[in-house]
Amino acid sequence: MFYPIQLLADWLTYTVFRIASKTLLGDAVNFFIFDTIKILILLSVIIFVVSIIRSYLPPEKIRAILSHKNKYVGNVLASLLGIITPFCSCSAIPLFLGFVQAGVPLGTTFSFLIASPMINEVAIVLLLGLFGWKIALVYIVSGLVIAILSGIIIGHLKVENLVEPFVYQNSINGNIDLPNMTRKERINYALLYTKDILKKVWPYILVGIGLGAWIHGYLPADFLAQYAGSGKWYAVPLAVLIGIPLYSNAAGVIPLVSALTEKGVSMGTTLALMMSVTALSLPEFMILKKVMKTRLIFIFAGIVAVGIIFTGYLFNFIL
Repeated sequence: MFYPIQLLADWLTYTVFRIASKTLLGDAVNFFIFDTIKILILLSVIIFVVSIIRSYLPPEKIRAILSHKNKYVGNVLASLLGIITPFCSCSAIPLFLGFVQAGVPLGTTFSFLIASPMINEVAIVLLLGLFGWKIALVYIVSGLVIAILSGIIIGHLKVENLVEPFVYQNSINGNIDLPNMTRKERINYALLYTKDILKKVWPYILVGIGLGAWIHGYLPADFLAQYAGSGKWYAVPLAVLIGIPLYSNAAGVIPLVSALTEKGVSMGTTLALMMSVTALSLPEFMILKKVMKTRLIFIFAGIVAVGIIFTGYLFNFIL
C-alpha cells in the first residue's frame, strides 16, 4: 500500500535533491520524506472517519450515557470512548471536567482521561501501518487495561475530597437537547475538524519524524541497544521518566518508536516511552493542578506510571 510513497521518497531524495544513496544523509532524508507523507495520509483518512462517528456522539450524549451506568461498566465504556476521541492529554481535560459536573463517578472520568490520549485512533492506525496488527492489538488491550484498572482503583480510593469544590458547581441536570445533523453537515464537520487537527499536530509530526530520521540515519546501530536494550532491567522505568516532560501526541511520538526499534531498542521500552509521553505530561499536570489537589495528581500519575511500566515489561517478555 505504501510502495508508491516509497518510490516518491526515493525519487525526491536521490534524483531531485541529488543525495547519494546508502549514505547517512540519504537514509535520514528518505526516512523523513517517506514517513511524513505516509503519516499525513493516514491521519487525514482516520481523523475524517472518526469525526463522522463522533458527530453521532457529542460530549453531551457521552456524559448522559456514562452518568446512568454501573461504575465498572462506566470505566469500560469511558475507556472505549477514549479510543474514538482524538485528544491529547491536555485537550481531554475539558471533557473530563464535563463528566464530573454531570455526576459521572470520578474513577470513570479518570478512565477516560487516561485512555483518550494513550490509545486514540491515530496511535492505533499508525502502529498498524508501521508494525502490524499484532502489535496494535496488544497495545490496545494493554492501554485499555491500564485505563480501566486505574479508574477503578482511583474510584475505590474515594478521593472526591481532593477535587476542587468549584468543579462540582454548575452540574448538568435534566435532559439534554442534542442537535440533529444532516449527512452534508456531518461531512463538512468532519472536513473542518480534520483540517483543524492537522493544523495543530503537523509541527509535532515534523519534529517527531525529524528526530526519528536523525536516529534512523545517524545514531550508531548499537548505541541505544547498549543503554536501553531488553537486557537492561531499568530501561522501561527510565523510558517512562524520560517521557513525562516530553509533551507530544501519538502522531509525533510513533515515528520515534519506529526509529528506536530499528536501532535495537525493545518494543516494550519504546512503547512505554510513547505511553508516558501521551498519557502523562507536565502541561497536563499543570492544568489539573487548577482543578484538583497535588496529592490526587500524584496518585493519578503513580497508578498510570506503574501500569505503563508493567505493560513495557510485558511487551518485552512476549515480543
